[in-house]
Amino acid sequence: MDTGRCPVRMIHKERVARARRDAVPEKDLAFLTRVYKALADATRLKIAMALADGEMCVCDLAAFLNLSESAVSHQLRLLKDLSLVKPRREGQVLYYGLDDAHVLDFLRIGLEHIRE
Repeated sequence: MDTGRCPVRMIHKERVARARRDAVPEKDLAFLTRVYKALADATRLKIAMALADGEMCVCDLAAFLNLSESAVSHQLRLLKDLSLVKPRREGQVLYYGLDDAHVLDFLRIGLEHIRE
């Protein structure tokens, strides 16, 4: 009777050993999981994409998203905590931009992937 299970416990021992050796530490995987979860939300992804062209203030992002400034601020706080966006104060206005070029690369590569 075929149970559908592989009769061998490990076929490529060297690949398994390499995968174990090169495995990303659990704390890094946990943080990366949080980043992916944050960007899985359409509103937060729209914010990140809007900031790809440059900084925007909360009120401009609220107008773009048709949301309250409070709702946008909440989303920005989550993105900031994950080092995806960073604030810059100019007088009374707080501007947000992508934290660094890696975030832009992350978004660009994701778009390239889905558009292939």
